[in-house]
Amino acid sequence: METYGALNAGGAFDFKRFAQQPQTISRVLSWIFAIVVFSCITAEGYINSSGSSAQQCIFGGSLDACHYGVGIGFLAFLAATAFFILDIYFPQISNANERKYIVIADLVFSGAWSFLWFVGFCFLTNKWVTMTEAPLIGSDSARAVITFSFFSIFTWGLQACFALRRYRQGMEEFLQSYTDPASDSTGSYAGYPPVGVESYQQPPFVANPELSGEGGYQPPVY
Repeated sequence: METYGALNAGGAFDFKRFAQQPQTISRVLSWIFAIVVFSCITAEGYINSSGSSAQQCIFGGSLDACHYGVGIGFLAFLAATAFFILDIYFPQISNANERKYIVIADLVFSGAWSFLWFVGFCFLTNKWVTMTEAPLIGSDSARAVITFSFFSIFTWGLQACFALRRYRQGMEEFLQSYTDPASDSTGSYAGYPPVGVESYQQPPFVANPELSGEGGYQPPVY
């Protein structure tokens, strides 16, 4: 039996089945895309303007754009790593409430980061296209940042969809296993007979005909 999209605790870990799951594939892709984004900005995203020692961001000189890309990329890398580890240990968790909290956290974070990647893609693209001249160094890195920011929108969106599906499965399993203690399967309440079934009643007292003869009790005749 599965609970929140995973087998109950106690089973052996099947790495092949785990690696082939769409959720695992999207998780790994999100992890790789996040590394590409923040590493490209960190390595070649900051340049020195001519005649000045101050660093400028490759995206139109806006340091906010570089900081935003590094921030969401690094946090996405940490989150993807944490959720990947939780996916491995998820079948070993026996508490249904703990599974539910993990799935809810995955749903909320993945949905929020899909939106933040969309904002980052629009922000970085706008800063890049408004530049009058592309820099000689770092242009390929800037394009890679924009491209993988766009891909990250869909990978994190897929993870949110997978988490939503797991949450719905868990709630359906909970509702199916729950039975109302005030009623049974026939719909009758405790202490009352089912509909269409006559209840047994003890017949009233009837005098034993064998005792009504000689020596037996006979009711008085008035």
